[in-house]
Amino acid sequence: MPEATSVLRPLRPQRFPVPFLGAGRFGALALAALAVASCTDTSTAPKTLRFQNNPCLPADTVRLLEAQTTRIDCGNGGTTVTLAGNGASYLVVPEFATDQAPFQLVNYIMATGEPLAATAAVGAGRMAAALRGEAATRRPGSAPAGRPSPAQFAADRLLRARAQRAAVGSALGRSLLRTPGSGNLLLAPPPVGSTRSFHVLGGFSTTPAFTTVGARLAYVGDNLLLYVDTLAPANGFTPTQLATFGQYFDQTLYPIDTTAFGSPTDINADGHVIMLMTPIVNAEVSASICASQGYVAGFFEPDDFDASNPNSNQGEIFYSIVPDSLGQYSCAHGVGEVDRAVPSVFLHELQHLINYSQHVVVSGGSPGASWMDEGLSLIAEELGSLYYEQKCPPPSCRTDPAQLFPDSSQGFIQDILFDSYQFALLPDTASLTLSDDAMGGFSWRGGVWLLMRWLGDQVGSGVYRSLERGPSAGVADIELVAGRSFPSLFADFGLALYTDSLPGLPRATAPAVNRFTSRNVKQMWARLYSTSGPSAALPLPQPVQLFSITADTTTAVLYPGTVTYFVLDTPASAATATIRFAAPGGAGFDASLKPQIAIFRLPAGQ
Repeated sequence: MPEATSVLRPLRPQRFPVPFLGAGRFGALALAALAVASCTDTSTAPKTLRFQNNPCLPADTVRLLEAQTTRIDCGNGGTTVTLAGNGASYLVVPEFATDQAPFQLVNYIMATGEPLAATAAVGAGRMAAALRGEAATRRPGSAPAGRPSPAQFAADRLLRARAQRAAVGSALGRSLLRTPGSGNLLLAPPPVGSTRSFHVLGGFSTTPAFTTVGARLAYVGDNLLLYVDTLAPANGFTPTQLATFGQYFDQTLYPIDTTAFGSPTDINADGHVIMLMTPIVNAEVSASICASQGYVAGFFEPDDFDASNPNSNQGEIFYSIVPDSLGQYSCAHGVGEVDRAVPSVFLHELQHLINYSQHVVVSGGSPGASWMDEGLSLIAEELGSLYYEQKCPPPSCRTDPAQLFPDSSQGFIQDILFDSYQFALLPDTASLTLSDDAMGGFSWRGGVWLLMRWLGDQVGSGVYRSLERGPSAGVADIELVAGRSFPSLFADFGLALYTDSLPGLPRATAPAVNRFTSRNVKQMWARLYSTSGPSAALPLPQPVQLFSITADTTTAVLYPGTVTYFVLDTPASAATATIRFAAPGGAGFDASLKPQIAIFRLPAGQ
């Protein structure tokens, strides 16, 4: 049978300016990509690629009914896939489903085997996508003083490095588990109003150092002891407000995390997690840095688990900013801002604390994979939103009855939603499995939240608690709890970002594994665009972009742990169509990249 040629489908317009990319790992890699692009012929003249079939696996012609899917494994060195033609249209999603490859751009071609009368430089479009980096440096609606984002990421990076160094020694493994009702003999909590000293890590933006502070116990709950630094600025929380604040963290937020992820340890046998509010956290960044990069709203410190460390406070502790309305220690934070900003950070950091205590203290291993640990912490934030969504079904609790989320959810979900949109714009350059806290930006965090949310929808909410007990290797952890290979999961997840809620069709058109169940992310993205776009950061109602597979062999790029989206329209006159997914020159990819293609046959009209 003759090979078919693809029918050109117009590309979505590239409306994204290429911003300045600063120094650092991503900037250097993007500049390297620019050097490749400058040496690449990106003209729109048709190119001919006549090739011998070198089938990926399975090698047979792919024959799918509408809305059926399959995964093609190219780890055997294969470079070609043949699909049934006769006018069928396919979503073709090439991927590198690995966390065990160098974090560097991988050049590839995606092309048909015969020239077209007219074509477009698809590869150049994907290169442009790689070069533009983050579509925005500030989330829409950020306060002038910034949200705890870039500065918070920098603090997390430093603390992750400290956690890696601290994760040694059998002494940590002798800690107690906080198990309610287990009969463990617990120390009685100290009385409200009593004081004690703490060693607090500070100076994340300069030279880290510890400061000894005195703090007064303001609230004793079932799960939480709330201390406030004796040097906290005046005009902060009133005693009544502070009691309400402590009760909220103790009775609402703490159970949200522990129900989903399990209990933290209890190395000091006091039956409580400590929350210390101190201006040392406010002063982690200067007022000028706070204005441009945000602030550190809170953190946990892994050295607190190590009794041999002289700066250890020997307990499970969350450190938080205090209200500072006059900006005595850094930029100003009123009571209302602290009340809004700290809860989501508490959920986020408490998950990190649980993750560390389970992997390192209980299991005696290394900290969990950074990217998955971050994804679970983003799930923790989202759970705060879900708590209020369930309490306030629409249209209640909303300033505008048309809001997707109640007002009380906004502080937990709005940044996650924006970050997931950014990932969907950059699925080929925001690596899910190789990114970590050393990388700035928002898009990869949005991607790992989407992956963890999809995984929870498919496997069940208990998957998060199981992941906390895994062997500290992200992909291996996921395979263990899901009972499937990561490449097969990654293929279904990649498809779901497009196939869930196909335009004009029932949502159930796509297979269940290629949909989210708890969220309609396309609806969320469309609402975000309608309320906050269009802009450079929010340019399209739906951020996932499709590119046509043509005879153009311009080199494009993918990072390991990423996906990208193509469409192939076969002519009615040919029985089959063959495409090539290969390294430049036509060679196969290294098997360690786990190269594969997820394929979905598009229903008519899509």
